[in-house]
Amino acid sequence: MEITLNVEVRAAKGTKKALSALRAQSTVPAVVYGGAKAPIMIALSEKELMAARRKGGVNAILRLKHAKGEETVIVKELQRHPVTDRPVHADFQRISLTQKIEAKVPLNIVGEAPGVKTSGGMMSIDMRELRIKALPTAIPPHIDVDVSKLELHQSIHVKDLVLAEGVEVLDSADAAVIRIVVAKVEVAPEPVPGAVVEGAAAAAEPESASTKGKKDEEGKLTKEAAKPGAPAADAKKEPAKKEPAKKEGK
Repeated sequence: MEITLNVEVRAAKGTKKALSALRAQSTVPAVVYGGAKAPIMIALSEKELMAARRKGGVNAILRLKHAKGEETVIVKELQRHPVTDRPVHADFQRISLTQKIEAKVPLNIVGEAPGVKTSGGMMSIDMRELRIKALPTAIPPHIDVDVSKLELHQSIHVKDLVLAEGVEVLDSADAAVIRIVVAKVEVAPEPVPGAVVEGAAAAAEPESASTKGKKDEEGKLTKEAAKPGAPAADAKKEPAKKEPAKKEGK
């Protein structure tokens, strides 16, 4: 299935201000490259691009129509904003429907593992996508990973995945995809005999208003602090002299 999108050809090199203006209008700047043609800079609707990916998957075949012609492409890379997650730039690669290309296909977990449900295990996901090589029309939107028979200490490897005919796997056949492992239980450390818990002594013996004041090293109230209205012991100290700020260079 091909999805057609209308795009606009833009200036070869966009300034930062120009690119920001495009994004402010919910338009994604992009580049199209590959094949026998020279790269071209384009811009397209953010809404239409994301709708196409939801409909056809991350490896959807797209037909881009613009004033200079058409391009049959896939999204090679999509850059997103780190906070909003909105697309900020797209790289489109030209493809031929009769030549195999490399792609990354998402892995989709199906079912519930008995090792987790009844044995108290935990699912460890080692791979979330699979690298393959296939004709553009044979690239699946996702690959299902059935975990409904996985018991504790069992796993699924790349060689166990069910793939369509004509799909070549580029990852190692022995690479683990999902494992059912023993769940880790965090145990609180035992208190050391005789250890003092920070803050416990202060909470046990709160200082009353009648005993407030400066204490000496032995914990006894000083005479100045014990007398009501007495000035602080260090009140007569001369203020520290301020040093001039350091200047860098001459």
